[in-house]
Amino acid sequence: MNIKNYINGIHKNPVNNEWIDNYCPANGEVYGQIPNSSKADVENAYRAAKSAFSGWSQTTLEERSRVLIKISELLEANLERFAEAESKDNGKPISLAKAVDIPRAASNFRFFGHAITQFASESHESTGQNAINYTLRHPIGVVGCISPWNLPLYLFTWKIAPAIAAGNCVVAKPSEVTPMTAYLLGEICNKAGLPKGVLNIIHGLGKTTGQAIIKHPDIKAISFTGGTETGARIAKIAAPMFKKLSLELGGKNPNIIFADCDYDDMLNTTVRSSFANQGQICLCGSRIFVEKSIYKKFKIDFIEKVKQLHVGHPSESDINIGALVSKSHLKKVLQYINIAKEENGTVLCGGSKVNVEGYEKGYYLEPTVIEVPTDECRINQEEVFGPVVTIMPFSSEKEVLHMANKVKYGLSATLWTNNLKRTMRISNQLQAGIVWVNTWMLRDLRTPFGGVKASGIGREGGFESLRFFTEAKNVCIKY
Repeated sequence: MNIKNYINGIHKNPVNNEWIDNYCPANGEVYGQIPNSSKADVENAYRAAKSAFSGWSQTTLEERSRVLIKISELLEANLERFAEAESKDNGKPISLAKAVDIPRAASNFRFFGHAITQFASESHESTGQNAINYTLRHPIGVVGCISPWNLPLYLFTWKIAPAIAAGNCVVAKPSEVTPMTAYLLGEICNKAGLPKGVLNIIHGLGKTTGQAIIKHPDIKAISFTGGTETGARIAKIAAPMFKKLSLELGGKNPNIIFADCDYDDMLNTTVRSSFANQGQICLCGSRIFVEKSIYKKFKIDFIEKVKQLHVGHPSESDINIGALVSKSHLKKVLQYINIAKEENGTVLCGGSKVNVEGYEKGYYLEPTVIEVPTDECRINQEEVFGPVVTIMPFSSEKEVLHMANKVKYGLSATLWTNNLKRTMRISNQLQAGIVWVNTWMLRDLRTPFGGVKASGIGREGGFESLRFFTEAKNVCIKY
């Protein structure tokens, strides 16, 4: 299957006729090709977006809302097709794509379709000066959106929906590893009545296509989700060009468990927060710290539950863990497991490739739990992004806070305790953009999403996204 670029409402081959093989993680085989788009393709997409901007930016909020909600309805109507495509591209269980990824993509369009009608400007009366200030919010123009492979349509739409809701036109690049659902989105947009050129989807490698989007002098903002090193390179290029930047980057998230938690709820949720989506979620709790008094019990119970997880082909209805996204990523995760062993970590379960009958070339890995003697080891400091977690005990709040905050990342943290004062103390001191207490991945799309330190710049979600994709102008009138 040949995936094509989506420019000005039409699917097109790349100008240079260069193609990249697209692999199915479940069996390791090539099942299609995607464009490796060039600067010329990005320029064509930009011109289409620029041409559409004057009309789209002047549409009523009600019209934009109607189109976005129609896209959400069409995604829901095509749930099976999109879920199967997402699973084939990414390796995740079809059941997960049906329950989470595609419904959330639909929710993104619906949410911002409604949010734009409630996005109010501010006014300030200057009492005694006979003046009033009010703030206008104008769309930026043509913006660039670049999304990752772990939650392909989910995160792709998380950027596109607010950008077009705010009146911008978009040049977007999905990950070259998982391009299928972004490709299918083009026909959904046409059916929903999105005007040509408002959304343009360009496929290709980061060093070619992504670079061309970032370097384009007239693409005025970049919203990127991906690795921290890539984010740093983007910032180095974009900052001197005075582009607006939103960077949602890596994480190495602590899961802090105190003895007074609701134990059964904690245990079940911790299994999920460790291995959901093969551990390929930036929010997974990959460093598990357990209060010393319950550590031995937790270790026995946790390992027992992890061993019950079923690794298999993504199409199977009874599996918990599918394939990792690529051969190179599987190799990277296995290297980190070996590094952990070299640094005196003990593999309590997992740690090896899985051969799934009939799909021996697929990228399967056992869910892996490693006990570490110190938080200084590389497996606890560097992002692995796979079905691998570490566990270790702690004795005091001070000790666990120090370990939780010591990494260069600060995306999310999870805290398990029923002590209200402790909850307030620790939540206030954790260096993270998101703190979950007695839960994980409970999301309200109105809330700000993003991290601190090397986990990124800016916030997404709710009005934060609409603020990013607009420019503020203050008007002062004296009367």
